[in-house]
Amino acid sequence: MDSDATLILQPIGYIETPFRSKADAPHQPDGNTGVEGVIHLYEGRNFEQALEDLEGIEKIWLIYWFDRNPNWKPKVLVPRGRRQKRGVFATRSPHRPNPIGLTLADIVSIEGLNIKVRNIDLLDGTPILDIKPYLPAVEAHPNASAGWIDEVEYASLGYSVSFSSLAQAQLQFLEDYDVRLRDRILRVLSNDPSPHPYKRIEQANEGFVQAIRGWRIIFEVTDDGVLIREIESAYSREMLMSAEPLSDDTAQRAFYEKFKVDM
Repeated sequence: MDSDATLILQPIGYIETPFRSKADAPHQPDGNTGVEGVIHLYEGRNFEQALEDLEGIEKIWLIYWFDRNPNWKPKVLVPRGRRQKRGVFATRSPHRPNPIGLTLADIVSIEGLNIKVRNIDLLDGTPILDIKPYLPAVEAHPNASAGWIDEVEYASLGYSVSFSSLAQAQLQFLEDYDVRLRDRILRVLSNDPSPHPYKRIEQANEGFVQAIRGWRIIFEVTDDGVLIREIESAYSREMLMSAEPLSDDTAQRAFYEKFKVDM
């Protein structure tokens, strides 16, 4: 085949999710985000028939287009392990020669041309190219070598993560507004709390900051592990006092009213 040949792809639909930006979506999730979305298939293409027999299948592969990545990189900085670039074909990076993505999702329900799915990590509006059933007998190979990924996992330092009384109170307060940061904090910082752009960790003053959507996790690394000191809003006081829509809007404003003395 001619190396300059052009292939034409046509989306079969798009997915509706709560993730509006790359910063909102999980990076390299473990398949248990718990987040739900809805795949909307386009009308007038006989997709009603294509959906037949999907009932009873628990998991599906979503093949999609990274429509917000305009270029590709032969080597990419990955969120796993130390700050080191890897060949893109040995990663799941979205910066690919052809920006095709693959993710595994659970089917919740099917209503007409709408498929409700769970455990997704796609940005809102992502074009869906195809749907395929997950076949555990064929595709599950837990003993297969994963190369450098295995090395990273085995080399994990396994930091213990603890929370100050203030951070505990703040996390509990946010959970009452259905803002759940604890699992993301533990998953990232227990592996490696070092500054890393993909993990959105930066050094700041005498400690470190982990960014999660519109929230900032202030922590320090001690001989005993990682100590979460407090949670802060990423928004300025002026923005929190304004009528401008914010990420986690209701929680952000309630958090400000509750903890503004400490902000």
